[in-house]
Amino acid sequence: MNGLVVLALLNSSLAVPLRGNGGRSHNKLLLISFDGFRWDYDQDVDTPNLDAMAKEGVKAKYVTPPFITITSPSHFTLLTGKFIENHGVIHNMWFNTTTGEKKPYYASQFVNDWWDNGSLPIWITAQRQGLKTGSLHFPGTAATYQGETAYVKVVEPRFYDYSKEEDWHLNINKVMEWFVQRDLDFVSLYFGEPDSTGHKYGPNSEERKVMVRQVDRTVGYLRDKVKQHGLDNHLNIIFTADHGMNQVQKKPPNKIIVLSQIANFSLQDLQFSLFDYGPVSLLLPKEGRLEKVYNILKNGHPNLHVYKKEEIPSRLRYSQNPRILPLLLFADPGYVIHGIIPVQSNNGEHGFDNDAMDMKPFFRAVGPDFKVNLEVDPFHTVNVYALMCNLLGIKPEANDGSLEVTQHMLREKGKDLLSQNFKILNSFIGFCVSSPIYCWIGCMVTQLIHPD
Repeated sequence: MNGLVVLALLNSSLAVPLRGNGGRSHNKLLLISFDGFRWDYDQDVDTPNLDAMAKEGVKAKYVTPPFITITSPSHFTLLTGKFIENHGVIHNMWFNTTTGEKKPYYASQFVNDWWDNGSLPIWITAQRQGLKTGSLHFPGTAATYQGETAYVKVVEPRFYDYSKEEDWHLNINKVMEWFVQRDLDFVSLYFGEPDSTGHKYGPNSEERKVMVRQVDRTVGYLRDKVKQHGLDNHLNIIFTADHGMNQVQKKPPNKIIVLSQIANFSLQDLQFSLFDYGPVSLLLPKEGRLEKVYNILKNGHPNLHVYKKEEIPSRLRYSQNPRILPLLLFADPGYVIHGIIPVQSNNGEHGFDNDAMDMKPFFRAVGPDFKVNLEVDPFHTVNVYALMCNLLGIKPEANDGSLEVTQHMLREKGKDLLSQNFKILNSFIGFCVSSPIYCWIGCMVTQLIHPD
């Protein structure tokens, strides 16, 4: 009986300590998005820190983002586990088809009803279940959801320069402070690169390679800070992105799609339009003119795809939402859609079909709950939400993903706990040899584990 009492006491000391609010046993979680980091960006650049992560954690060959492959919609899929047609953030730009008003990306971040339309991001779900969350620069951070926001949040100022490495370090330091001093359970952290560089110079440019090296250095800086703060055994980290990047073909002239140059097309037939935004456009024809506009455009250019809303391929999951306009246009990779005249100057673009390989982002994960040196098959980013909820020990909202897709990335907690306890036990017994005070306890435990 005395031995059992001692074993019970030791069991309480050997068990993995409970963490978080309400005595939860989960580890902390950091979700990081490097905007526009294509799945193969580490293949033509030396990336020792990303390579080390792959050996120490999980790497997917690539992941598939939702369509349309642009920033706000794709990030909200990560936060909600829903396809874009179901979470309702269908574009980077808020718009009103009645007034014709449009707001650019940054201004749209502050339009609450654009984001708060029935789908709760993981920040709010986690907080309602007793956790504390934070977000730094992540798309959707500025909005309020059913009157709630992330417990701690930082929204970047207008015209923020996403490229400064020193600012990246400051942001990482801030997040580490949130985890350690404010005891946050979950934080989402956003970096606007290498997207901006990919747009300006193109994904095949030397400038993009330089930026990927900066990303890799930052990954190394982050992991060093995690260790310095004693979080390496308590923090899971997921790295991913919203989409990839494609090289825009500007020459010869027939590579350009200009709607006004398509025979018989007239802007006078449109009540509202969203074009000059990369390779994807949404159109609302005036009453009675839908068929006319559709028939003119559907054969207007060999690299232009035109769909009525109800005929959009189901695999795109981009039709079942009232915000989606009656006509969807998207171009083949390498092409962008201009309205009246060519006005877009980017050398790189995204927004293309999510089946295109250039649209696939990267995925890495490392931490105490992830397996080591594991490369997994590609999967859809809609499944990241269920994975994060599982890691945080919270019940997810209704979503379109499945934990089954990512479950094999995770360690088996029972086996890991047993292994960890025996490692601690061996250390304890070794300690007993040099500490006579604890010898009797060590002997009792040894007798219980190895009876004659």
